[in-house]
Amino acid sequence: MTDAQQAKQQAEQTVSKAGDHPVVEWGARLGYAANGIVHLLLGWLAIQLALGSSSESADQSGAFGMLADNTLGKVLLIVAVVGFALLAIWQLTEAIRGPELTDRLKAGGKFIAYLAVGWSALGFVRASGSSSGDQTKDFTQKLMEAPGGVVLVVVVGLGVLGIGGYHIYKGWKRKFREDLRENPGEGIEKLAMFGYIAKGVALMVVGGLFIAAALDHDPEKARGLDGALKALLSAPGGQILLIVVGLGLAAYGLYAFARAKYAKV
Repeated sequence: MTDAQQAKQQAEQTVSKAGDHPVVEWGARLGYAANGIVHLLLGWLAIQLALGSSSESADQSGAFGMLADNTLGKVLLIVAVVGFALLAIWQLTEAIRGPELTDRLKAGGKFIAYLAVGWSALGFVRASGSSSGDQTKDFTQKLMEAPGGVVLVVVVGLGVLGIGGYHIYKGWKRKFREDLRENPGEGIEKLAMFGYIAKGVALMVVGGLFIAAALDHDPEKARGLDGALKALLSAPGGQILLIVVGLGLAAYGLYAFARAKYAKV
């Protein structure tokens, strides 16, 4: 065995030990629970938006802003930061040691996503958080200013559309069972089905807004989840549709608590 092969083997062993460490495993479950809290708040904000009484952005920053408004919420926010950070670390170990390339790529994407969510939550802990909608708009504007930027924004939109479509597929076909070490029960599975499909619908609208922003050369149209939910509200029968999506996001949050217990970690 060459020195390079030995170094690679040692690195893989180190990563495997890190991924199997009780602190990381416990932290990953904490991260799933934190994700549950965020989605429950997202569901509440979506329903409030549908009823015309929302005072916060119906997105991740709105959820974090609600938590940051009181002492208990700030404590939960700090716990969420820790949970998302450890969940990101666990996903990183999976990205390195995953058995298949698709598994590694998926874990790598989740690593980036959970790291970003944790960083955003930390901003609200430090009282320096910013609107998710503004961040999405600024990101879209910078992307459009780059060479071939319009095409890049369309690609991003198509990617989000694909993620949303996969959520719908995963919920409808109950593919989320593959993430769990045991059957959580029919009730939890129905929550997961409803939650994945509702989240998928919301993400597909987000993706559509990216594409619309690119085609109209207007980064203002890319406003993330808040913009997507407002777009749903403006559609025919939008109030009922948005309430259903809000209930679905809350269902996803409840499922996330079950996932914290039953997930393969």
